[in-house]
Amino acid sequence: MTPSPAVARAASHADEIGPEELARLRRRMRWVLFSVAALGSTGYIAAVTVGTLVAAEFSGGAALGGLPTTLTTIGTATAASLLALIMLRAGRRPGLLIGLATGVLGGAVVFTSVLTESIPLLLLGSAFTGFANAAGNLGRYIAADMAPPAHRASAIGLVVWGTTVGAVIGPNLTAPAGTVAVALGLPELSGAYATTVIFIGLAWLLSVVALRPEPYALADPSVLRPPVESTAAPAPELSGLLTRPSVAVALVSLVAAQVVMVLIMTMTPLHLIDHGQGLATVGIVLSAHTFGMFGLSPITGRLADRFGPPRVIASGFVVLGIAATIAAIAPPTGGLILAIALFLLGYGWNLCFVSASTLVSHGLALSERTRVQGIADTLTWGTAAFASLSSGLIVAAASYTALGLLGLGLAVIPLGFLATQRERLRGSMAARSA
Repeated sequence: MTPSPAVARAASHADEIGPEELARLRRRMRWVLFSVAALGSTGYIAAVTVGTLVAAEFSGGAALGGLPTTLTTIGTATAASLLALIMLRAGRRPGLLIGLATGVLGGAVVFTSVLTESIPLLLLGSAFTGFANAAGNLGRYIAADMAPPAHRASAIGLVVWGTTVGAVIGPNLTAPAGTVAVALGLPELSGAYATTVIFIGLAWLLSVVALRPEPYALADPSVLRPPVESTAAPAPELSGLLTRPSVAVALVSLVAAQVVMVLIMTMTPLHLIDHGQGLATVGIVLSAHTFGMFGLSPITGRLADRFGPPRVIASGFVVLGIAATIAAIAPPTGGLILAIALFLLGYGWNLCFVSASTLVSHGLALSERTRVQGIADTLTWGTAAFASLSSGLIVAAASYTALGLLGLGLAVIPLGFLATQRERLRGSMAARSA
């Protein structure tokens, strides 16, 4: 895979930046990416929070309630590879700006759909908002590119930590935004989508102003130019990259962790409501879950840097298995037990997500990394859409307990794959770190 135009341009200018200035720019860029993740996720999660309610209101029932979230997830999956290709041609900054701008457009389209009660516009706008989510997620890889190998997981953890802001603030803005919308003579639910436009718009403006210079020019020397061994042989094709032990393990880990988490998380609120629990209990359980998903990301990054991504990935699947088991055996009236299960479900996912995101592009040159990173996120979010649709069908056909046991089984399988790849992975990582 030859260097892309954007990477080639960055490489030609990278040596012009002095060491002290380079360190300062990298620090600033990491906090810009953190802020973009925080603002963008606030707008994105605000939209997801009310999407089900809007669809149910338009259709007169719950049958179409899950479609907006599913379309948003599909939009994220589609955008991940598309934005990665744009980044390869034009640069990280243009790709990020296009993703966020499309998310703003999506929020505006969905806002219009609420005013016109149009389901097609609701679904189209929901898909477009997924582009902002994809852009924010790709930001973690931009932070990793700028860090030396020993600190890449910590850089990813910092950006993922920014999503905590959106996870906490986004849902809590829907009520006051609805109050303002009603005061202005607009439908109450339109307020959440106005929030989407505002916050993703702020993330776009921040990127326009502060995401300078082109992040490729700030990349660590170990990824800015091809690895030493690639100069002695033709660069591998994409299929060859995906079968490398580090890439294969990372892709399996990202996808499997996402499936286990989404399967159980999706149906837990309905499971609680169906067994007489109130919205307060649902809120506590989901708050514990989202804190587990994002709140401890800096700790996860440090663990991965200290012990290596493969070990932390393995521990993540163990935690996911424990969480799935607790969810399966917990009584439906046990809100506290399910809160513990959902916290562990979130943190097990976080251990896998941060560590596998670090591992997925280990030893790859910058052009190779960007392409593989886009494919990784496309697979991750594509399977999330499948898992969210499958979750309800499994509970309807069997039970929530069966869903938990399935999650346990799906957490064990990647551990077996990790064990079979341990020696190949160790040799590959040692060779590329030499």
